[in-house]
Amino acid sequence: MTKKQQKKIAVINDFSGFGRCSLMVSVPIISAMKVQCCALPTAILSNHTGYEDFFFDDYTERMRPYYQKWQQLQLHFDGIYTGFLGSVRQVAIVEEFIHQFSGEDTAILVDPVMGDNGHPYTTVDKALCDEIRHLLPLSTIITPNVTEACLLSGMDYHEGAYSEAEQKEMAYRLHRLGARQIVITGFDMGDEIGDFISCPDGTSQLLRQKISGSPHAGTGDVFASVLAADAVNGVPLAQSVRKASSFVGEAIRLSDEMGIPAQDGVCFEEILCTLR
Repeated sequence: MTKKQQKKIAVINDFSGFGRCSLMVSVPIISAMKVQCCALPTAILSNHTGYEDFFFDDYTERMRPYYQKWQQLQLHFDGIYTGFLGSVRQVAIVEEFIHQFSGEDTAILVDPVMGDNGHPYTTVDKALCDEIRHLLPLSTIITPNVTEACLLSGMDYHEGAYSEAEQKEMAYRLHRLGARQIVITGFDMGDEIGDFISCPDGTSQLLRQKISGSPHAGTGDVFASVLAADAVNGVPLAQSVRKASSFVGEAIRLSDEMGIPAQDGVCFEEILCTLR
């Protein structure tokens, strides 16, 4: 009888001690889904950059020596999940990591953390955007929000609803850049929020009721963490997106009920036991 082997995901992201985002979200969620979460930090922050002030330690110089110890241990990962990357140099390091630690069956999720609400983050310039595009052909799944999909595809961002034709054009351009499976999150559909899925076998849109008027920090990290764990567990993408969207929606609802400030992130801990 063959013993069950526990899956492992390497998560390359920043560590923000307060604010429920990045590794502080991925570690508990992926672990709750019965996958070992192995963290490679890109930066160490006291709290995320949505607050007025924060401690920040760039981890670029330490990333290679850090993962070289994993090479010595001959580690293998069933999944690799990349999040916030603060510089062109970090993208190059991540490319090297993927080539060195991925195999034919490794699920690679690229969450291109670049901006929101129509604007790139202050750390994102054209050079970084161009470099992040190089990760798309290496990915199994990418999870940009609407702003990030526009930045990567070259389409213009606009407020309000996007037509089905616009969503398909955006996905088409991302496929042309090498992305295989695409989940564009957060389309404003009036009273609903839409996630657009595009794969080689077709497209679909999944809708959920809009719950809160204020965007909550870290919801993209929650969403991508669920997808990453499901990917190594062999869950079909559309099923995984429904699960992740429902989980995020319920966490937002509870956070609003409890009066948790949006910048503090969503209280996913309250429902973590429901993830499988």
